[in-house]
Amino acid sequence: MKVLKFISTAAVALSFAAAPAFAEETAGEFNGKPIMLASPSGLAASKLLIDVAKANGRIVAVGEFGHVVYSEDNGITWQQAERVETQVTLTSVVFPSEEIGYAVGHDSIIIKTEDGGKNWRLVHEDFEAESPLLTVFFMTPERGIAMGAFGYMLETTDAGETWEQRQIVEGGEDDFHLNDSFRDKAGSIWIAAEFGTVYRSDDDGATFVRLQTPYEGSFWGGLGVSDGSVLIYGMRGNVFRTEDKGETWTQVATGVTKSFGGSTQLESGTIVLAGLSGAIAYSTDMGKSFQTVSRADREGYSGVIGISDNQIAIFGESGVKRMPDNPAAAVSEGGTGS
Repeated sequence: MKVLKFISTAAVALSFAAAPAFAEETAGEFNGKPIMLASPSGLAASKLLIDVAKANGRIVAVGEFGHVVYSEDNGITWQQAERVETQVTLTSVVFPSEEIGYAVGHDSIIIKTEDGGKNWRLVHEDFEAESPLLTVFFMTPERGIAMGAFGYMLETTDAGETWEQRQIVEGGEDDFHLNDSFRDKAGSIWIAAEFGTVYRSDDDGATFVRLQTPYEGSFWGGLGVSDGSVLIYGMRGNVFRTEDKGETWTQVATGVTKSFGGSTQLESGTIVLAGLSGAIAYSTDMGKSFQTVSRADREGYSGVIGISDNQIAIFGESGVKRMPDNPAAAVSEGGTGS
């Protein structure tokens, strides 16, 4: 069974997570099925959290059992969302505006918030599709796409109220897992996928082209860098960088063979990657080189975001933790440099 969305040799295991052990609370129906509410838990911020986003001064993170937590003080304290209409694992969260956001997960679940992450309602579910959703991206407040296993893609044009299945490449038979989505500085949309494959759209998601990198393994994520370059990263510490929209790629050494699954670029320009076995990699030259620190806890992390006071927040197996935004300080706090 998958712990983080990039930790298993069987990616599709995401869609078959065990049911939570707590009592189930229902609230009405959706498509003829009872809506299961995420149960309140004082430990929600210290259990598996997979992705994170910022919304109107809040930091919002999502994870197992429908847990959604948010912080209004730069990650010092965390509260659980008041109402979440699902108990399945949530894998990705995005906010196309300050108050409106979406999260996706197992069973093709899509939930929506209109108050900055405090309350979430169910807007899509399709258990029979057997396709966990792994990433969600909105081009405008009205238009968005949700993607996941075996090339499964849904699209909305009415601010998430209805969703229709579409192909990532028109007329193609692509069935790669679509693991992450992001925009580069020029406005192109990128999707990180399997077998060294990435997709790029230059027309705001209307069409995508498939690009092949020199690597043949899975990419778990990517980042549009402030200098216009693009980073793609994934299994066994593999990081690749392109300055020409994917025509050519340069491999970037990280000093480790630990998979990376989350990233951010801080206001200072520093790029941070978060990964397995406590691997946190830092770059101060726009991703041309990295220095990796292995945390003493050796836990897996799949989300990272800048907070304040020279700190970052990382998200993973045991929830959210704070740590320094530079490798020297991270080593001084017990990490091991590579």
